[in-house]
Amino acid sequence: MKKQIYITDTILRDAHQSQAATRMKLEEMLPACKLLDEMGYWSLECWGGATFDACMRFLNEDPWERLRTLKAHLPHTKLQMLLRGQNILGYKHYADDVVDAFCRKSIENGIDVVRIFDALNDIRNMERAMRAVKEYGGICEAAISYTTSPFHNEDYFVKLATTLEEKGADVICIKDMANLLLPFDAYNLVKRLKENISVPIHLHTHNTTGTGDMTYLLAIQAGVDIVDCALSPLANGTSQPTTESLVATLQHTDYDTGLDLSKLSQAATHFRGVANRLKTEGFLDSKVLSVDTNTLLYQVPGGMLSNLISQLKQAKAEDKYYEVLAEIPRVREDFGYPPLVTPTSQIVGSQAVLNVLSGERYKVFTKESKGLLRGEYGKVPAPVNEVVRKKAIGDEEVITCRPADLLPPELEKYKLEAGLLAHNEEDVLSYALFPQVAKSFFEKRESPAPFLHSAQTPPTHEPQIRTLYVQDLFH
Repeated sequence: MKKQIYITDTILRDAHQSQAATRMKLEEMLPACKLLDEMGYWSLECWGGATFDACMRFLNEDPWERLRTLKAHLPHTKLQMLLRGQNILGYKHYADDVVDAFCRKSIENGIDVVRIFDALNDIRNMERAMRAVKEYGGICEAAISYTTSPFHNEDYFVKLATTLEEKGADVICIKDMANLLLPFDAYNLVKRLKENISVPIHLHTHNTTGTGDMTYLLAIQAGVDIVDCALSPLANGTSQPTTESLVATLQHTDYDTGLDLSKLSQAATHFRGVANRLKTEGFLDSKVLSVDTNTLLYQVPGGMLSNLISQLKQAKAEDKYYEVLAEIPRVREDFGYPPLVTPTSQIVGSQAVLNVLSGERYKVFTKESKGLLRGEYGKVPAPVNEVVRKKAIGDEEVITCRPADLLPPELEKYKLEAGLLAHNEEDVLSYALFPQVAKSFFEKRESPAPFLHSAQTPPTHEPQIRTLYVQDLFH
């Protein structure tokens, strides 16, 4: 049976987030937009993830203006974004009124497909965003965060997917953020999902462990509908498998994508220049292009690995690298086997660093580790180590309800706090997600003096955020 395979290209979002700290500028995207718009992609992923923060923090760009401009230049192609459920694009849970407003404004400004995930696969943290996306006319792509553990198996993921379909998902995404989904496992999982759900299946992986292309090929044979790829200048390694390679592989077969290799080559030529700029300025390191099978051993996404190295360098403790890698799975087990994806990857990774550098396991807990063990992020997939939890939070009550149920409406509060610096509701939402970054951006926008921006300006995060979250710009 013939079955066309559709491709989402990540060149405008995850490709440069995974490899180059999300430093591609809007001005570098626009010259290729006409060509990309004629390509015939299922969608172009161009927004969400770390792009929102990076636009204001490093590139002196308004993320909403970037989205509107891309929509104007890509009128025939669905634009896709990544949303962290109740976390939106930040690192904490937001009240429902903020989630509703963000989904509405994202769609109004040009987003067509919203991929929604939760780091713990807690569907309660996804439902509000899913409903809002559908209410405002977007395509709701609900994602299952793929991982492996004694508690994660095919039955777990099939049940998760069927529940998400029942909750209204238009598409189910298998989000394999660390390239842990091996080829034959992908075949079996996709086959099971096709037998149990009726909506399209979209597979997202990386090539960190070198298995991404094989995973896609077997998933295609099992019936997957859409896969994520990246144009070659920013593909492979910690990014997605290469678009051109998969298109060539499937050409003249029953799975032909219908994409034109010559047009893809033209687009790649443009982005090769962008990649050269990113490499020259130090954002594109050769390490992100290489295969690292440590991911299979420790389940650490590629960007998280590079951040661990950076943290250990700052502490003059690079010799502790393998001790930290070995500690990460132990912390993950103690914390209830959360998938390692933003923000849980940062929480578990930073706690592992503290455990090793302090010379005593759990001598010190980060605020975020305490929050995870207390239930502030939702329900973890498996039982936690109660001794560790007791040490972290003492006799504090563990949250068992949906965490956002404890949050009163917040949008009016953020409007008041942003004050005259916010010109519209989009500005209020920018402030809600990243108050300090947005305030600084707004003040520069208001300043009559020209703002000479350097993309290499160091981040000004609070200390705990610098420790925990700088790797989010990579993965």
